[in-house]
Amino acid sequence: MAANDKLSEEDIKNRFITPAIESKGWNKNAIRMEFKLTDGKINIRGNKAQREKAKFADYVLFLNPGNPIAIVEAKDETYGIVIEDRTREVAKTITDYLKFTGDRFAKTIVFCANEDHADRMRKELVNENADQCKINSDYVVRITGSDAEGKSKLKEFISVTQKYPVIATTSKLLSTGVDCKMVKLIVLDQNISSMTEFKQIVGRGTRIREAEGKLSFAIMDLRNMRSMFLDPKWDGPAEQDENFSNEPCPKCGKYPCECPKENENEPCKVCGKFPCECNNPKPYQWIVDKNGCKAQVVNEEVATYDSNGSLLRTETIIDYTKRNILNEFANLNFFEKEWKSKKRKKEIIDMFKEKGIDLFALKEQQNMQDIDIYDFMCHLAFNKKTLTRKERANHVKKKDFFSKYGDKAREVLEALLERYINYNITEIEDLKILDNDPFRKFGSKKAIVNLFGSKDGYLLAVKELEDLIYEAA
Repeated sequence: MAANDKLSEEDIKNRFITPAIESKGWNKNAIRMEFKLTDGKINIRGNKAQREKAKFADYVLFLNPGNPIAIVEAKDETYGIVIEDRTREVAKTITDYLKFTGDRFAKTIVFCANEDHADRMRKELVNENADQCKINSDYVVRITGSDAEGKSKLKEFISVTQKYPVIATTSKLLSTGVDCKMVKLIVLDQNISSMTEFKQIVGRGTRIREAEGKLSFAIMDLRNMRSMFLDPKWDGPAEQDENFSNEPCPKCGKYPCECPKENENEPCKVCGKFPCECNNPKPYQWIVDKNGCKAQVVNEEVATYDSNGSLLRTETIIDYTKRNILNEFANLNFFEKEWKSKKRKKEIIDMFKEKGIDLFALKEQQNMQDIDIYDFMCHLAFNKKTLTRKERANHVKKKDFFSKYGDKAREVLEALLERYINYNITEIEDLKILDNDPFRKFGSKKAIVNLFGSKDGYLLAVKELEDLIYEAA
């Protein structure tokens, strides 16, 4: 991700924090950067003394000379700076991945830096998945300790049989003690320093549910946390989560427990806040909007691990797709033969969807929307020159193909070819297309196929049209 990941801490200070402080009325003489706070703690061992490193503050603000009144630290989103466009880009990346795999209903947990971050992420995910949220508002939810409404969705989220919620944003609540059997995607957008916590988070996805079709899961790592797989502690002794239990609560009989907690969700009587901020005041967050910093994905790679967490390979998404195509089709001639022999090209496309590859989504990501899916696969795997769907259609129009059909049958075939140009080959393979415009003007589906003598006659004409489409070199 290219946001604060691409900017050094010094860049963030100069471009965002310093101007923000000055915009609040602080003049440059009142702002001291890299200000020494202490010389460093002295450690004495026997007759030897050693001083630790001096401690510095990124900023100290002075009311007047000799009177410091505030310290400002420049850190990433976890601690104090929010880059709004990064949150949007992360939400888009998650959504694009679910579309890419062809499974918009894969249970997903997004681990965020804190509860505020989880709420911002939920809002951005709602925006990116407006089509699904319009159908069911629980498509995206926030499940955090302070969110009573979100917590009420926990039971449905971890259920094997419940479709909704699909995407849950959280900070800590779902990292331990919750049995998420059907989670297929874990998104890491928080810094994790504890190996125990990392194992627990990864463990949310390790449940295998063969009967429900869950044999693997994916981790989308946005904070370079996968380096913890390389830590010797990763493959250390087994660790038991003492707080985990999937037994029903002895009081309410429910799992997870639904017993009301004493004073749950009530504001603190001292500070009036929930959660209480008496001993943990909420830090001020510097907000950088999309006009101040634009975020975009600069690199993607696929890392494959075995069941023991050992790295098998790391590759780009393009290389991953190419390898899978070559695993199925050893050479171009074999691929061409298989493609042309299939009555429905969708069979080949669906085969790759089962491997987590949505060829149409990947083609769009590569800005090759006008290229035929066949040409796209040949280009990826065999480095073959591509043709657009329009170029292939023009090749068909030059052939004496339509003249052997009656006027209305010819119009149907011409409309199918136009549909192919605007969409893709799978559009014209499905008989359901005849229920839509512009085919309705020809009558019912039965009336249309009768223009070709029978259903078999119609399907034969479509097959001949496809053969001509892919006859072009």
